[in-house]
Amino acid sequence: MTTPAMELRGVTKRFGSVIALRDVDIRVQAGEVHCLLGDNGAGKSTLIKILSGVHQPTQGEILLEGNHVRFRGPRDAQERGIATVFQDLGMIPLMSISRNFFLGREPMRGFFPFVRMDKERANVIARKAMADIGIDIRDPTQAVGTLSGGERQSVAIARAIHFGAKVLILDEPTSALGVHQAAMVLKFVIEARLRGLAVIFISHNIHHAYPVGDVFTLLNRGQNQGTFRKSEISREEVMGIMSGGEDLEALEAEIEALLAVIADGRAGVARPATPPREGRA
Repeated sequence: MTTPAMELRGVTKRFGSVIALRDVDIRVQAGEVHCLLGDNGAGKSTLIKILSGVHQPTQGEILLEGNHVRFRGPRDAQERGIATVFQDLGMIPLMSISRNFFLGREPMRGFFPFVRMDKERANVIARKAMADIGIDIRDPTQAVGTLSGGERQSVAIARAIHFGAKVLILDEPTSALGVHQAAMVLKFVIEARLRGLAVIFISHNIHHAYPVGDVFTLLNRGQNQGTFRKSEISREEVMGIMSGGEDLEALEAEIEALLAVIADGRAGVARPATPPREGRA
């Protein structure tokens, strides 16, 4: 096997007495979409923050292209080629698309102390970078807040590709989007994969993750429930593991029993009461 673009070995994260992640192993190859799936409370958010350098693992190790790394913070992870697109996207709504595209990496012009941002060059680069992956923006100077949710996600993905990310981490990228906008984002996920990026797609929505995923790791209460290639597991099997399988069946049985009790109670209320016997005069 080729060396993974990113690998986690035995990663555990504790917050005091709370164990958010326990002994998690993950291998992500370049040019594949690795989906991390789990319901709320599964440990996805904690894992994202470890991958992006926000948190340090309590135990375990992280490898990038076979080399052990320890991120000092998010900027360190970014400089090593880890691009994370969080749900809030980290964009400033009132700033232009091109300013949000660069965010601290703007092309400059002039000489000290008269250095300033080269707006014309920034607009050209931002427009071209997005056009390269199929995003046609109307005007790079328009405020990013005027874009739809899907378009803002696309800008963030184009930014990661342009600045040479090796690993692209997407945090619930389609959670608040409609069908058309979600389809747009999934298209750009595939584009990133075709460009050789290792994509980590974190979601609780199997219907969005399964069509684009190559590998699926299922998390439940901070533990890895299994890693499967798409050829090894169906969409229905993934849903069964995510929903708890036997736990869901037990819940359905409890609900049916409760409904039966309620129905019996209502039937009893509906029966006419027996009239009392009249006493002797």
